[in-house]
Amino acid sequence: MGSNLRIGSRANRGLAPMTPKERLSLIECYARGPGLLRAAVERKPADALKWRPAPGKWSAHEVVCHCADSETVSSTRIRFLTGEERPTILGYDPDRWAQRFDYHALPLELALCQIDQVRAWTSDLIRRFPPEFWAREGTHSESGRYTAETWLTTYAEHLEIHARQIERNLAAWNVATR
Repeated sequence: MGSNLRIGSRANRGLAPMTPKERLSLIECYARGPGLLRAAVERKPADALKWRPAPGKWSAHEVVCHCADSETVSSTRIRFLTGEERPTILGYDPDRWAQRFDYHALPLELALCQIDQVRAWTSDLIRRFPPEFWAREGTHSESGRYTAETWLTTYAEHLEIHARQIERNLAAWNVATR
C-alpha cells in the first residue's frame, strides 16, 4: 500500500528533460489507466471485491477508492505545479485515508467514475501544455524537488500498478477460496 511516488524519476535525478516523444508516450499511458483499472475490477467476482489478501493489505474495493482519492489529489498537483510559482505539494498517508474514510463503505462505481472523469479532464489539459510547462517545479513535502515531469512519470503508471495489484489480489482470493 502507500504512495507510489517515484522519487528517483529522471527529472529528480538531474537527467536531461524528456523528449516530446517520451512525454507523449507517458501521456498516452496516463490516459489508458482508467480502462486498465476498470478491466481488472470487472474480472473480479463481486464477493471478492472486499476480500483482503492479508492483514494490513487492501481489498480491490479499497484499492479503487485509494485511486479515486489519489487521482483527485494528483489532478490538483499538476495544476499547482504549472499554474503557480514553486508551490509546495503536500503528501498524505494513503493508509490513514483508507481507514478514516472507511473505503469499504464508499460506492465502488462512484470511485471508478471519479477516476474516469479526473483522468479525462487532466489528460486533455496536459496534452495542451506548452513545452516550458514540463520544466516547472515545486517542492514535495515528502520528497523535495518535484517537477511536472516527475508528476507525469509517477501518475502515468499509477493506475497500471494498482490494476496489477487487483489482479494479484484476485489470484490470492482464488487460492484462498478453493
